[in-house]
Amino acid sequence: MNRVFPKSITDEIDMTFQYIDLANEIEIKVLNGEFHAGERLPSLRKIHNESNNSISTVHKAYMELERRGIVEAREKSGFFVSNILHHRQESPKLVECQKNPQKVRVAKLSHEMTRQVGKTHLTSVGLAIPANDILPLKQFSKIFKSISIEEMDHVFGYDRSMGSLELRRQIAKRTLGVSGRISSEEIIITNGCMDAISLCLRAVAKPGDIIGVETPTYNGFLQLIEQNNMFALELPTNLTEGVEVDKLEEILDSQQVKACLFNPSYQNPLGYVMPNEKREKLVRLMNHKNIPIIEDDVFGELHFEERRPSTLKSFDEKGLVLYCSSFSKTLAPGLRVGWAIPGIFMEQVQELKSNLSLSGSKLNQYLIVQFLKNDSYERQLRFVRNELKKQMSDLIMAVVRYFPKDTRISNPGGGLNLWVQLNDKIDTIELHREALLENILVMPGVLCSVSGRYQNCIRLGCGNPVTRHFEKSIEILGQIIYDLM
Repeated sequence: MNRVFPKSITDEIDMTFQYIDLANEIEIKVLNGEFHAGERLPSLRKIHNESNNSISTVHKAYMELERRGIVEAREKSGFFVSNILHHRQESPKLVECQKNPQKVRVAKLSHEMTRQVGKTHLTSVGLAIPANDILPLKQFSKIFKSISIEEMDHVFGYDRSMGSLELRRQIAKRTLGVSGRISSEEIIITNGCMDAISLCLRAVAKPGDIIGVETPTYNGFLQLIEQNNMFALELPTNLTEGVEVDKLEEILDSQQVKACLFNPSYQNPLGYVMPNEKREKLVRLMNHKNIPIIEDDVFGELHFEERRPSTLKSFDEKGLVLYCSSFSKTLAPGLRVGWAIPGIFMEQVQELKSNLSLSGSKLNQYLIVQFLKNDSYERQLRFVRNELKKQMSDLIMAVVRYFPKDTRISNPGGGLNLWVQLNDKIDTIELHREALLENILVMPGVLCSVSGRYQNCIRLGCGNPVTRHFEKSIEILGQIIYDLM
């Protein structure tokens, strides 16, 4: 017997199905790339007119999409595609790390990758480099053109090995509330962040020493350790919070670790942010053991949330944290201007810097100073954060769209890196070489481990906008992955 509902109840049931159906239809369009991250969705009235759904049904559909994390409401502006799409793939899994120090052997494959960088016919989907579109090239051009003959005479000479005093003053101002009380005399200007890290590593360790690293870690760290004939010890690492401090304490009791290399803010390649309470516990442990920490904070300013994370340096009471960063990810990679705050190792780092390069480019430092003197840098940071947030979301959507369903993806809250775990059958070195045949450059995860793990993982970079051409490269990469399964 058919059950008959009163009209008011049947209307309510119909409306429920209608708004769910409409929400599903809009979600499919978002996932298919018809709407991009941060893009404004059609107004309630427009969808009402085009779909014959009531205004109330359309509004409920948008509220359902907001609940799912697909869209976000902005007061007096309407509904927009969420900048950080809560993708449906599961997070990557981390395997148990090796318990003993090992020799590093990643240089050969790393150099094979490096040789490809900059080739104009290649689409790089794995590099953590911001695109020129989001860098202040016009502003730098204006600054350069405004340099007088008198200033040219000044900036084309040698500088003191510590770098421009005015630049160090500007950097010191920016450390307020982030790295404690830092003066200009505690800062050394370097040729980028990796130069700073290299100097600091050589200041605290020698060939044969054991260096603790996160796992997976930035392949550049492993290359430095290999070049300096040191041993790397992979430390137990949590996917969302970083190094496991309790397990680290046990390791330090059994291993003669000379120093540790950490990247606690939007870590490369996982993208996690270490919580403040964990940072404090970590630094307190390392201070107690008198073991130096080299802190890479190159992504610290690239936060998608309202505030940047604190630094390990801000919890350092003994000067054992050697802080390193640069302007390469926010202003201009090619200017190669970074800095180190070496703490009690100031003299050693300064001596190494003087012996290796005497001084950095005075002209490049001058250009950065002029940019920092007003509010231009703050405006640039707000712009680049917003663009990277959109690009990260678009990249996640593209991976969801074109990669196999069992793909696992990290969900960073900032930075430039996305960690992708593929089916266990995939060898990403083979994927890298197959992709090169299609003029696509990808970063195999095995480069991020001293023990040869993460063979089924890749690092993707969100520095480029997901244009049709870039998205096509992700689609081709997805097809190669299917073919390798």
